[in-house]
Amino acid sequence: MMRVPLPPALLRLPIAHRALHDRNKGRVENSPLAILAAVTAGYAIEIDVQLSSDGQAMVFHDEDLSRLTGRSGWIKDHTAAELGQITLTDSTDTIPALPQVLAMISGRVPLLIELKDQTLTMGETDARLESAVAKALATYQGDVAVMSFNPHSVAHMARLAPHLPRGLTTSSYDHADWHPLDPATCDALRDIPDYDRTASGFISHQGNDLARPRVAELKSQGAAVLCWTIRSPEQEAMARNVAQNITFEGYAAAIPA
Repeated sequence: MMRVPLPPALLRLPIAHRALHDRNKGRVENSPLAILAAVTAGYAIEIDVQLSSDGQAMVFHDEDLSRLTGRSGWIKDHTAAELGQITLTDSTDTIPALPQVLAMISGRVPLLIELKDQTLTMGETDARLESAVAKALATYQGDVAVMSFNPHSVAHMARLAPHLPRGLTTSSYDHADWHPLDPATCDALRDIPDYDRTASGFISHQGNDLARPRVAELKSQGAAVLCWTIRSPEQEAMARNVAQNITFEGYAAAIPA
């Protein structure tokens, strides 16, 4: 497998975390309105995808519906059509599918897609979500990259869409923060052991953990370093001492001239 570098625009334009959301203004995270706001502002966009029961990639962060819709139940137990009828709380938007979002963006700004862990244990996946993402992106013409905390998911993307830039979402894997993920799994993933196995070209690392020696080691070997989630200009200034770009929310990150 060959490493595929990030498009330059994903290293230049600040990346709006879950799009340019502001729930007070009806722009819920990962929603069409938040995505259109990011496009209008000229930011790159980060979105999350989960799998519907009929194998479609849905743009939604959580495994369950409650926090963002007020409905009970799991994303994976509903079809794409059913999910597309569920209204997001404090918004007029409904849950979009990935092809809908790709059509909205249409290459106008870069896109970073995080595939959420479908196993909840960072274990081997059945590749259904990865296949849905690869299919949706097969004819997409814009700048795009894919990533996941689950290295098995990134490995599947390397197999299914080897031409796409891919990377690992990485973390300090603090045991308390990641509970109930098995502490032994946290300890294993903390050292980013799968970077070479997945032929990744970048990491997106936890913003307050960028001083980790493993991050510096990978950067010295040519890895691009993004980070998450930056929430102020002060945090951004510190993060940019290590990271080449930021994923931000809650303020207006400056766009380079």
